[in-house]
Amino acid sequence: MSQITARVPQAVVDELDAVAAQLRRSRAQVVREALEHYLEDYDDLAVAVERLRDPSDPVLDWDEVRRDLLDSD
Repeated sequence: MSQITARVPQAVVDELDAVAAQLRRSRAQVVREALEHYLEDYDDLAVAVERLRDPSDPVLDWDEVRRDLLDSD
């Protein structure tokens, strides 16, 4: 495993320590899990933005979609 160093405000460290204590995990484990979740979310967001920028992807009209959904009952 690699090691990284980051400077963060003391308030963030205090909150990290409180969360780590509450979860009964090490500070490193909480940071590692938080980074993993962040990177997963980032990947999902990158895919969504890519799809939004795709000119071949049709843009749906909300009123039309709503009307179709309400008429389907």
